[in-house]
Amino acid sequence: MKILCVGEMLIDFTPVLGMKNTYTANPGGAPANVAVSVARNGVGAGFLGKLGDDDFGKLLLNTLECDGVEILAPEQTPDATTTLAFVTLDERGDRSFTFARKPGADMLLCESDVRKVDFSEWDIVHAGSVSQSGLPERDAVLLALKKAKEQGKLISFDINYRDKIWSAEDCARESEKIYPLTDLMKISEEELLFVGGEENIPAFMKQFDITVLVLTRGGDGARIYFGGENAEVASMKTEVVDTTGAGDAYWGGFLSSLLLQGVRSVSDLTMEKLLTAGSYGAVSGGLCVQKPGGIPALPTREEIESVLKRD
Repeated sequence: MKILCVGEMLIDFTPVLGMKNTYTANPGGAPANVAVSVARNGVGAGFLGKLGDDDFGKLLLNTLECDGVEILAPEQTPDATTTLAFVTLDERGDRSFTFARKPGADMLLCESDVRKVDFSEWDIVHAGSVSQSGLPERDAVLLALKKAKEQGKLISFDINYRDKIWSAEDCARESEKIYPLTDLMKISEEELLFVGGEENIPAFMKQFDITVLVLTRGGDGARIYFGGENAEVASMKTEVVDTTGAGDAYWGGFLSSLLLQGVRSVSDLTMEKLLTAGSYGAVSGGLCVQKPGGIPALPTREEIESVLKRD
């Protein structure tokens, strides 16, 4: 059981609660968050992304190593610094980002890095749209997904749109190159414009032959679309401290649950298995929002299962 996550890893400068204009450096970046979430669920995890040859890059490598994530591009680049994201939290704990990435080291992942990877070893390969916002990373991630698809692996894609990085039009144009490769797709309510609105989801899935689409709706839970049907999964009711990484905690839990249930191809999927994965992911996300930071807040399998048994 192994999941490979491809794309960005960065430093989230997260506000220190109760201290104005004070930040702490936390490891983050959506694909890396998912990789660590997967590892903490006891599933084999890998990360393919580029880090800067600087102290932040060393911190991020150490983070992956401590969680047992396999690092597929360990060589740090001297050509750009590790990407930085400054997080702002509103009164509800919802976050927004400002990025220092012109360029960031993550954008320098290249096709030669991808060609070193044996994709036959991985059951699911996951990426997000941020990786498509610059070269050479855009081409490298697209090549990785194509190679995995050729090997018959499940492809996971998260829109994960960041308006401070690029425009919705550019995101839509580049994401449309990945949709036809995608088996499992995650979007949030704020990203419905990329699928033509919620009412257009079935047609969108048919157009690009996407097997599963999960619409996350924050405190209102999630809606899973599969096989011409859709079903609701409730959220975990909890006090929200910081939503940074919550969607990645959900998705890392969701993908891990699928593998733990024996899913290895689209033919193994059923709505029952998807709903089990959805409930597992909801608890993973619910536990994550109770703590500040991205990766530091990601729960373990034991913590998730403890809540599920209690409920």
